[in-house]
Amino acid sequence: MKKHLISSAALVAGLLLSGTAFADIKVGVMGPLTGPNAAFGAQLQKGAEQAAKDINAAGGINGEKIVVELGDDVSDPKQGVSVANKFVGDGVQFVVGAFNSSVSIPSSDVFAENGILQVTPASTNPKFTERDLWNVFRTCGRDDQQGAVAGKYIADNFKDKKVAVIHDKTTYGQGLADETKKAMNAAGVKEVMYEGVNVGDKDFSSLISKMKSAGVQILYWGGLHTEGGLIVRQGADAGFKPTFMSGDGITSDEFVTIGGPAVEGTLMTFGPDATKNPAAANAVKEFRDAGFNPEAYTLYSYASMQIIAEGIKRAGSADPQAAASKLRDGEPVSTVIGNIAYDSKGDRKDADYTMYVWKPNAEGKITYAEIGK
Repeated sequence: MKKHLISSAALVAGLLLSGTAFADIKVGVMGPLTGPNAAFGAQLQKGAEQAAKDINAAGGINGEKIVVELGDDVSDPKQGVSVANKFVGDGVQFVVGAFNSSVSIPSSDVFAENGILQVTPASTNPKFTERDLWNVFRTCGRDDQQGAVAGKYIADNFKDKKVAVIHDKTTYGQGLADETKKAMNAAGVKEVMYEGVNVGDKDFSSLISKMKSAGVQILYWGGLHTEGGLIVRQGADAGFKPTFMSGDGITSDEFVTIGGPAVEGTLMTFGPDATKNPAAANAVKEFRDAGFNPEAYTLYSYASMQIIAEGIKRAGSADPQAAASKLRDGEPVSTVIGNIAYDSKGDRKDADYTMYVWKPNAEGKITYAEIGK
């Protein structure tokens, strides 16, 4: 009996050493795969899956293959925690996601406690990386950076206009609105209105009437494309057509579907157009050949998978804590959105934002383009 046990142990050890056991690296991808924000969930899913496919085709990471597991959080914090706990139970070691800051923040606590490294392509609220967690990274920037750009733009271009700051009361939406408000207030511009609406609201007639009465000329929106598009459409129908301005939460062609022609002229902050980066050329072609437009956070999600892969490669193992330590040493990582170097919090050292305008492209379709390009 004793001999049999020793023989079995030796067999298990041999399998481990040979790399035939636990040879896959499980990466969870979480986001709103269904629901009103599913367009963003698709960006995260498609980006991460294509990156995993390309990395595996090139030989994997240290000879191991990436296996992707999807988790649908429906943009709901409670569901996000449920997804996080399921990932833990399924043996996920690394995570790309989530989309919403209100989901990424609580789920990151679950991941930190269970030894899972998390890279979000899209959660921009500063709190995500301000809690001394070892496991959090992002390929996007932060709302204090984005809000500073938006607030300065308002002060530089609309100093004498009446500005309303409206948000959706979420971690992301109100957080971005407050950062923008802070920046424009510091530059001498005071809003005439500051109000919150509820996610899921459909009728904004009373808000629009109030803004009309206040003579609002610039409407800054902190929120996503769903409610933002409705506000633009309903405002235009009521003869209220201020300059609409928002952040990265409206970077989906669905903004036009919801808001209609009235979205033309909308101003928006987002990172430099990653599809124009030479390093992204092959990936962009793959997406477009497959019939998917790699807009907004698609390439940021692809880059998140590249960050995970490089961390594992540098650590020489799939140990998440070792990978995290290597990523925070300041050495840049080459990705489809450019070289990314991290500080000790897991924030990019070089994140920046620029201004876009929604206007017709060469085919006459209204979409977003960097101002001046």
